[in-house]
Amino acid sequence: MRISVLGAGAWGTALAIAAARHHAVTLWARNAAQAQAMAAERCNTRYLPRHAFPDALQPTADWGEALAAGQGDGLYVIATPMAALRATLAQLPHDARVLWLCKGFEAGTGRLGHQIAREVQPKAQCGVLSGPSFAQEVAAGQPTALVAASMDAELPHLAVQAFHSGTLRVYMSTDPVGVEVGGAVKNVLAIATGIADGMSLGLNARAALITRGLAEMTRLGVAMGAQAETFMGLTGLGDLVLTATGHLSRNRQVGLALAEGLTLEQALARLGHVAEGVYSAATVVARARALGVEMPLAEAVNDVLQGHLQPLEAVHRLMQRDARMEAEGF
Repeated sequence: MRISVLGAGAWGTALAIAAARHHAVTLWARNAAQAQAMAAERCNTRYLPRHAFPDALQPTADWGEALAAGQGDGLYVIATPMAALRATLAQLPHDARVLWLCKGFEAGTGRLGHQIAREVQPKAQCGVLSGPSFAQEVAAGQPTALVAASMDAELPHLAVQAFHSGTLRVYMSTDPVGVEVGGAVKNVLAIATGIADGMSLGLNARAALITRGLAEMTRLGVAMGAQAETFMGLTGLGDLVLTATGHLSRNRQVGLALAEGLTLEQALARLGHVAEGVYSAATVVARARALGVEMPLAEAVNDVLQGHLQPLEAVHRLMQRDARMEAEGF
């Protein structure tokens, strides 16, 4: 099987390494100098410096070469940030078979990946590959489980063919809405948990945030047409737990930095990478309000990110909410 991974950040590179242990993989980098360095050094020194490329992995900055690698019976894997998903999809063949890895809502439109694909590539076979996964561990061959979700029955099977192995387990789903909502909202909630941990609020608070955050995520997803059971799986509870508690989580690191008193700009500068929760928070809140879904945790995070609240003020606002039945909200 021929696989073209479009985007040479940490996650795209990690999956390219995993797939290249069994298939021919082309890894496209937007930056020509980065592609040349990867070809010469046989690793991605910038993002995954300690993980050598298998022989079957070929880096390139040639877009035509990357397109050719995924055409026909090949598979495209888009590993860009959400902001670039629409433009990347638009450049693929109309009959493409494509998975994307990005998590979040599109800024401005508030659309999820499958909604963007429906607009841009209505004839393509499209889906999302997501789940609790840090790039370093996947590149190292440590056990990981993901979910491939699509309304096209064939595409999840292609994902299994491309990535399923002795160290990477791929489950199949027909609920891309739930998988994508989970991937978007968990990043926002991880910022909240990072703030709480950075303020030393304790393990009780962390457990409450994760549990009530899962409830918020599920309410929004169901309102958008997702299956409730999806949120008890890998792309809901699983990804939330990993991102909210794992020290490799970028969104958690943002929350920790905000709790230290850094501004958002300072936190992002120190991080040096994209943290999708920062860009998704406002859209999550907007979509929830439009659907009449109550998401007090997401709203508190958004207010902190927007500079409307300090972290301690956000905690006080949440804790002062009226008592209610657990199923009703925070």
